[in-house]
Amino acid sequence: MPTTKWAIDPTHSEIGFKVKHMMFTNVSGNFEKYDATITWEDDNFENAAIEFSADINSINTRNADRDTHLKSADFFDVENYPKLFFKASSFTKVDGENYELAGDLEIHGVKKFVKFPVDFSGLMTDPWGNTKAGLTISGKINRKDWGLNWNSALETGGVLVSEDVRLNIELQLIKQ
Repeated sequence: MPTTKWAIDPTHSEIGFKVKHMMFTNVSGNFEKYDATITWEDDNFENAAIEFSADINSINTRNADRDTHLKSADFFDVENYPKLFFKASSFTKVDGENYELAGDLEIHGVKKFVKFPVDFSGLMTDPWGNTKAGLTISGKINRKDWGLNWNSALETGGVLVSEDVRLNIELQLIKQ
């Protein structure tokens, strides 16, 4: 069966995350610049080859001071690690539209194996004749596993920034 290549439609996709601030509210952000190479040999994405990178300088939490701090050596250290990378080792159908994406996530020069649940919305043809596919990837990572250790203790107990980072990735792909 021939291999099909897909590209991310950046107008209809978002690489987002949420982190608890002061242990009770979420701060959301996203990466505005990213790239991916996605290929597969059938119509259900099983065994898809997926490689992804995001430009850390494109981080956007809607607060310039916070974004500058996240880019600093306290967190991502963009001077030394300007991108994060993900390379899938498997994309497996669990049931129905539910899949599991597994592979190596590299952040801050540290590579760790991760697994994320994926909701595959299926294939659709848009009004201009383009074949599209929809994927929702969610999950949680501990930022300290990648050396993102900065924090500040609160006088009332607890910490300023949660270790847990929730990932919310919405992808609309275009068949090439």
